[in-house]
Amino acid sequence: MRFIPSCKEVSELLSQAQDRPLTLKEKLALYVHLPLCEGCRNFSRQLGFIRSAVKRYIERDDTPRS
Repeated sequence: MRFIPSCKEVSELLSQAQDRPLTLKEKLALYVHLPLCEGCRNFSRQLGFIRSAVKRYIERDDTPRS
């Protein structure tokens, strides 16, 4: 990984961050790239939206029905 990672590398890191904690080096790569790239910031927001929507759906689905 270069000092400023590519969009492909960043999208992979953002996806991996949904499943595991990132290393300090990986977090630094995001910290460097995201302020410079609107597309990756949008992708990050979209991942967050999808994650919260799925969480709400699962919580709603777990409620008892009468």
